Amino acid sequence: MHAHVAEVLARLDDSRTVLGAAVNAVPEPLRRTRPAEGRWSVAEVLEHLAKVDRLFAERIASAIGEARAGGLGPEHQARDPLPDAVTQRMHDRTDKREAREMVLPTGTVDTSAAWEDLDRARQEMRAAVAGADGLALGSVRADHRFFGTLNVYQWVELTAAHEIRHADQIREIGAALRR
Repeated sequence: MHAHVAEVLARLDDSRTVLGAAVNAVPEPLRRTRPAEGRWSVAEVLEHLAKVDRLFAERIASAIGEARAGGLGPEHQARDPLPDAVTQRMHDRTDKREAREMVLPTGTVDTSAAWEDLDRARQEMRAAVAGADGLALGSVRADHRFFGTLNVYQWVELTAAHEIRHADQIREIGAALRR
């Protein structure tokens, strides 16, 4: 496996570990409980993450497919990481953003079903990236509505950062429910 692919897929694995620990810290009976009016439950956060991961996986797969059709060659360049400004915005939980309608949770999915859907979405992303292993994914770009144009590696890092952001949110939810 190319070092760039291995590096970003490892970030996905790390973020999933962090997310799992955050979820497991909230007792199962409370995972569908909203900590306050207008705030999401743990199950709703997981449902949102699954929807976003699937959207990101589709965007990555589409960009790779178009690049392959255009004759995408092998990877020879250094990997440009996710810009620091994007990473900082993802870690800043005071920087609230409204999710688009298509990725809002319905509130009808329980934690285990949301987790399973999140795992399937993650598998789709990993398959898209690993299926293009060794190709110049640093030159394959797609636009993000907040963060501008990102290459495939940056999209994967953004996915991991998004998951960490919501792991922080889940820890906040757990703390609020314990009060």
